[in-house]
Amino acid sequence: MNTGGRTRAAALAAALALAAGACSGGGPSDDGPGRSPTPGRTGDIGGADARTGPPELPAEFTDQRPAWETCAAPTPVQGTGPAPGPDWECATLTVPLDYAHPDDGETIGIALIRTRSAPRTNRVGSLVFNFGGPGGSGVATLPRVADRYTRLRDGFDLVSFDPRGVGESEGVVCRTGPELDAAAQEDDGPPAGPAEERELLADSRAYAEDCEERAGRLLPHLTTENTARDLDLLRAGLGDDQLHYFGVSYGTKLGAVYAHHFPQHVGRTVLDAVVDPTRDLVQRALLQTEGFQLALDGYLADCVTEADCPTGPATGDPAHAALTALLDDLRERPLPTATGRDLTQGLAVTALLALLYSEDSWPFLTQGLTQALDDGRGDLLLAAAEQYNGRDDEGRYRNLQAANNAVTCADFASRPTLETVHDNEAAFAAASPVFGPHLVWSLLSCASWPVTGERDRPEVSVDGARVILLLATTGDPATPYAGAGRMREAMGGPGAAALLTYEGEGHGAYSSGDACVTAAVDAHLLSGATPADGTVCT
Repeated sequence: MNTGGRTRAAALAAALALAAGACSGGGPSDDGPGRSPTPGRTGDIGGADARTGPPELPAEFTDQRPAWETCAAPTPVQGTGPAPGPDWECATLTVPLDYAHPDDGETIGIALIRTRSAPRTNRVGSLVFNFGGPGGSGVATLPRVADRYTRLRDGFDLVSFDPRGVGESEGVVCRTGPELDAAAQEDDGPPAGPAEERELLADSRAYAEDCEERAGRLLPHLTTENTARDLDLLRAGLGDDQLHYFGVSYGTKLGAVYAHHFPQHVGRTVLDAVVDPTRDLVQRALLQTEGFQLALDGYLADCVTEADCPTGPATGDPAHAALTALLDDLRERPLPTATGRDLTQGLAVTALLALLYSEDSWPFLTQGLTQALDDGRGDLLLAAAEQYNGRDDEGRYRNLQAANNAVTCADFASRPTLETVHDNEAAFAAASPVFGPHLVWSLLSCASWPVTGERDRPEVSVDGARVILLLATTGDPATPYAGAGRMREAMGGPGAAALLTYEGEGHGAYSSGDACVTAAVDAHLLSGATPADGTVCT
């Protein structure tokens, strides 16, 4: 059993968090480009919100303009990689650590990146991206994926940021690279019996104590609501009266929370791979477990069309049994790799989940399973797991898992216990015979956390904002399709949000490259022509 059990629960929680087509429907246009705010106006920027009534912010926050300069290479805590090149600029935005006490002097620097729009005459404004997590570095991610959004530079500067607690924005780090390596190598799966359960809970407490010792002053303030306030300061700092926004996965929750608190500043907004705001921690994890099983069965149905499918010629129970047998064997006999690090059961589960996020990863999944089942080696699956975990070749980790844990635990009020796990084991196993027995233990990811959120369900109702475009993929494993409909209703129905359905596989519709989805989103952002609610791209 994993003696680094706390990091195991956090890793599983993070894994749950991270074709041509035709469409029907059209819709009305919204209003035009945003206007620059009046300098010195503080009444509706960042902190001032009629719903919660925090104090207005000093002008040092609301009047700042980022000092843009040449970008350095991403740091290890962001995910490493090359410097993004001369088309990119980086800056830092200063925000209060505690919005309830903005005058106390404690601040956080929010790391920013942007590339300017192409023809300045057609400029709508800045388009701010959050790619999800929580815990993903926007500064490291945006340059890597910018080719997907080239058309949008016709009207927008493309902007992203490291949210508070992530990357170079006071990134939370709880354990060192060698400590994380050791925990991964000891991760032989869920606890077997009461003694191992006690061991897991003890390490859970130790992990939480490590986080509190190294990042305690930050932890109470790493909520999505506070990040939404940071977004509004970013909007003002960019000189836009409206926040034009593209959120993916967790970024959809952030965008919806922003729209709730700052409806007067909502610009042209796209929320892709929509988080379900109506579910608590247990319900959310169970729905995502069902989603990953759906994605696995989609992969297996495709795999058996090839002669060399590693799980055999049949789908369903026989294929599930082959994968379960592989995972069971890894508990006692991890597979060797050329790195000197073994493929453990826990790392194998992480690899399978990571490779099911996108249909583009299915060939690599087939290669990895073939190597493991036929050759008795774990090189490819280990590489997938370590890439997902953010480990670089030098053994340094980005802070995705620690930040994911910190934000999730600050956002949610419920604290599932060992009894909760036992009460839900049958439901998780029924949802996924392959993943359920592992993912049910992700429920303990906040069990010993020193900070507790105010509620389980974020406030996302929207009154007075322009219509927000929601994108949902029918085969999405991480944010199941049904959640998008619940988000639309929680926001206020079709008058607040229009839902576009993409009938396909993978986590995120726009990144699929589907022509119908791309055309609808580009029209919404560039010209304000929002597709009708109920539009379907097949």
